[in-house]
Amino acid sequence: MPEIETTAAVPSAPADPPQQVEREFTIKAMTQRQLVFRRFFRHRGAMTALVVLGAAVLLAFSSIGVAGIPGWWDASYAEAGQVVSGGPTLDVLPSPIDGDGLQVGAHPFGQDDVGRDYFALTMRGMQRSLLIALLVGLTATVIGVVIGSLAGFFRGKIDAILMRVTDVILTIPLLLTAAVVGRTSDGGAVSLALLLGLIVWTSLARLVRGEFLSLREKEFVEAARALGASSTRIIFRHIVPNTLGTIIVNATLTIASAILLETALSFLGFGVQNPDTSLGKLISDYQTAFQTRPWLFWWPGLFIVLIALTINFIGDGLRDAFDPKQTRVRA
Repeated sequence: MPEIETTAAVPSAPADPPQQVEREFTIKAMTQRQLVFRRFFRHRGAMTALVVLGAAVLLAFSSIGVAGIPGWWDASYAEAGQVVSGGPTLDVLPSPIDGDGLQVGAHPFGQDDVGRDYFALTMRGMQRSLLIALLVGLTATVIGVVIGSLAGFFRGKIDAILMRVTDVILTIPLLLTAAVVGRTSDGGAVSLALLLGLIVWTSLARLVRGEFLSLREKEFVEAARALGASSTRIIFRHIVPNTLGTIIVNATLTIASAILLETALSFLGFGVQNPDTSLGKLISDYQTAFQTRPWLFWWPGLFIVLIALTINFIGDGLRDAFDPKQTRVRA
């Protein structure tokens, strides 16, 4: 049902005692979707985070290219080169070409031990980390919604079986389970993401189950049953749309936690394997260089923190936008 913004006619201060002038106000009818979008786009933290995250994603995929499409950065993350200035130094300021034909300043993030451009490596790592986080979020959301909806709608034996399976997964430490999953994968980003998605859906399943237990008793569900609607139609056409707020917010936070989980696994050696890379793997590979070449540790760490923080801020904005207690609408 649309929410209506109403204001009463307010008398202004009378110019003459016998007369009163009334101000006219417009009555606006807004749907729930319009209210959600309006609240979200007025959330300054979420909007700032959305712009920063969009800029980071654009930088990662446009600089070195993706899927065979070349980017604007000419250095390759896979090709070794001649080390500038006699060592893998932080090479920021541009200067004329030296005697060997190398342009000092061509590697703003420095070089690794074999002369690969570290900016290109960092962008490649960010691409893989973002891909893993997105796939983990999508996989976990689909599994959690299906299991939670079935358990909450049908209850009985189905609820008991699905929730006991969920409880068993919850009792096992997440990092330990993820390490076993990472060891069984082939070291590729896609396979690792899909396997991680199979173990991080539990919290969303319990939330969706709680929502379904409440909504299945509502009048609109009883009306749908009376009209002969099937259980599948009631679940996916009538109840799931009313739980979208919970689903979207939890999916956003799952993506943020997946970034940190992938970083932890790659740091422990159970994540993405050579010849590919990720932000967590870059930190793991160059953790010993923290004292002598700290930028090899700083750059991937900075982007990990940036991505995790911005996604969490976006999740906060979505949570506030979908909050039914937020009934005030500013003109």
